[in-house]
Amino acid sequence: MNTLDPATIRAVVESVVARLAAANGAPPAPAASPRANSVSQAASDKSGVFTCVNRAAEAAHDAHLQLKQQGVAGRAKVIEIVKHLAVTNADAWGRYEMAETKIGRVDHKIAKLLITRNVPGTEWLQPYAMSGDGGITLEEYAPFGVIGAILPVTHSVPTLTGNVINMVAAGNSVVFNPHPGGARSAAMAVRAYNEAIYRATGIANLITTIEQPSLESFDLLCKNPQVALLAITGGPAVVNAAMKSGKRAICAGPGNPVVVVDESADLAKAARQIIEGAAFDNNLLCIGEKAVFVLASVFHRFCAELQNAGAARLNTQQLEKLTAAAFTYQPGDGGCSHPVLNRALVGADPGKLAEQAGLTVPGNTQLLFAETDADHAFVQEEQMMPMLPIVSVPDFPTAVREAKRAEHNYRHSAVIHTKDVDHMTYMAKAMDTTIFVKNGPSVAGLGLGGEGYLSYSIATTTGEGITTPKTFTRVRRCVLVENLRII
Repeated sequence: MNTLDPATIRAVVESVVARLAAANGAPPAPAASPRANSVSQAASDKSGVFTCVNRAAEAAHDAHLQLKQQGVAGRAKVIEIVKHLAVTNADAWGRYEMAETKIGRVDHKIAKLLITRNVPGTEWLQPYAMSGDGGITLEEYAPFGVIGAILPVTHSVPTLTGNVINMVAAGNSVVFNPHPGGARSAAMAVRAYNEAIYRATGIANLITTIEQPSLESFDLLCKNPQVALLAITGGPAVVNAAMKSGKRAICAGPGNPVVVVDESADLAKAARQIIEGAAFDNNLLCIGEKAVFVLASVFHRFCAELQNAGAARLNTQQLEKLTAAAFTYQPGDGGCSHPVLNRALVGADPGKLAEQAGLTVPGNTQLLFAETDADHAFVQEEQMMPMLPIVSVPDFPTAVREAKRAEHNYRHSAVIHTKDVDHMTYMAKAMDTTIFVKNGPSVAGLGLGGEGYLSYSIATTTGEGITTPKTFTRVRRCVLVENLRII
């Protein structure tokens, strides 16, 4: 497999510019190098940022055909460039995305780009061969062509980067329709990636994005004849729309990850690890712990360990104030009214949430928590805030039953802290989630502290699970009858 030598990598990186107009008070896009202004007009015309979905799809289709001519070596070269740029520019790009979206934590925005080096590439696509008396058969993984992809505002550039690595490894090109709240960050990264790819391979617009995304552009993307596959990372509305498009869709749907802590658990370790997962990027990760069910026999000890580990506890009155600020109710819903999340508090710092509760917490506080019942809005809703509801339950079967109810059968993620293998097995079978972590933080389910590989797209709705290059391929079989069998 051919790779770029370090001198070539440096030359490519030094020639890349992430140019972005400072619109609506956004900070100027960080340049990839001091020699940014040396980028040629030819390269800048191939930046991958489009105002028209149809033009983006046509350009991506042409790029796919060019990538096909360069084979697996060409794919590997692109992936090497993308990973190198993501890591090299992690600090600047993470800060830029934080400035645009204003949600989460800047240090974790940076970390999410640094760890894209763990996303699998072309090495994942190994052919499957069968040999017998009837001859030989080979199954290989072929690209779809052009993929239409939706990005969430919670991790715009990291999700884009992970998708590019997976999709290009499989031989595809891509058109992104990002969330409007992260569109400038997406465009910045797409420009940088494309200009570097063009200089190294001569392929233009392998990665494209819509500059001003909207519901209309999403609809056009779904209908475009060049788009052969949809990859959705977002809320229920876009997932449902993609599923009705008539095209194959790989959908990372909603989740409400739950945790059970039993009497055998190492409570101090469990508290530290739950904080680690739930506080990451202020709980914006879809796999982050959202509600904890603790056996009554160890409930008070566990809460004490959370405080010992640095979490701040809210009392009943403070919880009521925060709940009133975090959720509203649809008018006219009557007794069956449904809580609606206050988007202004999604991904907010713990200090900001504490202010809403009438509490002042130290500046280094990573997480708030409060005792609630199992029906509380913070338990039942995917709230994406660094505030964990802790529910006391009388026994283990009740803990699992309530956890399953709160997870809403999304089959996304669940965590258990226990030394009882029977409890691990019981909960794993009952929850039936895509990711199930035992005695670790939720992020271990993505290979961060646990074994495995990384992806920011977890296809729970359509069942593919944590996406890999193989996710974005078609299986093709080639059969040779009664020949080349040499045994």
